[in-house]
Amino acid sequence: MAEIELLASMMCADFGNLAREVKELDEAGIDSFHIDIMDGRYVPNYAMSLNDMRFIRSATDKPLDVHLMIEHPNNTVGLFTRYLRHGDTVYIHPEAEYHPSTTLQKIIDAGLIPGIAINPGTSVENVRMLLRIVKKVLVMSVNPGNAGQMFLPYISEKYTELLKIKEQMDFKIYWDGACGSDKIRKYAPIGVDGFVLGTTLLFGKRGSYKKTIQNIRSLSF
Repeated sequence: MAEIELLASMMCADFGNLAREVKELDEAGIDSFHIDIMDGRYVPNYAMSLNDMRFIRSATDKPLDVHLMIEHPNNTVGLFTRYLRHGDTVYIHPEAEYHPSTTLQKIIDAGLIPGIAINPGTSVENVRMLLRIVKKVLVMSVNPGNAGQMFLPYISEKYTELLKIKEQMDFKIYWDGACGSDKIRKYAPIGVDGFVLGTTLLFGKRGSYKKTIQNIRSLSF
C-alpha cells in the first residue's frame, strides 16, 4: 500500500503564530497545507483569505491544497492561481458554478492540479463527467463551512462508489471533515489516498507535531 498523504487544515492553526505553525508542520513531515477559502455566501462562514494563502505559499516549499468554497469561482479563480506553483491543487464545488468544466480548465491552463469537492448531499452520479477532467476528489464527510463537525455516516457509500472507478478515471480520493483515527484505519488500506487533518487528530494536541504525525501515519498499517 502506498503511503497516505497527510494534509494540515490550516483554518485550525494558531493564526497568532502562523509562521511558526507552518515551519513546525513542515519540519514534522506534513505532506501539504490545506487552505479553506470561504466567502460567507456559498458557505455560511468566512475562513481563510487570499493573503493567508499567499503567506503560506511563501513560507513553505510543500504543495498547497486550495479549497475554494466560494460562489462562481470562475470569476475569481485567477486571483488565486497567479500565486500558486506547479504541484499545487485547486478544488471547486461543482454546484457553485454554472459551467464548472470551464473553471477547471482555467486551473489546468495555470499549470495546477484540478480538483472537485463533493458535498454530503451531492451524489457521485451528478459529478461523474467531471471525474474525467479532475485529478483529485475531495469528499466532504461533513457539511462544508465549519471545523469540528460530526461525521455523516451515509458518506461511506460515496467512498465505496468512488473507489470502484478511481483507477479507470485516474483520480485520487481525499477525506475532508471529522477525520478520526478510525477513519484512517478503515479507509487508507482500501484506497483513500489522503486525509485532511484538523482538530480531531492534529491541532490542539499535546506533544509535538512531529510525534503526532508519526502516530497518525502508523494508523494506516
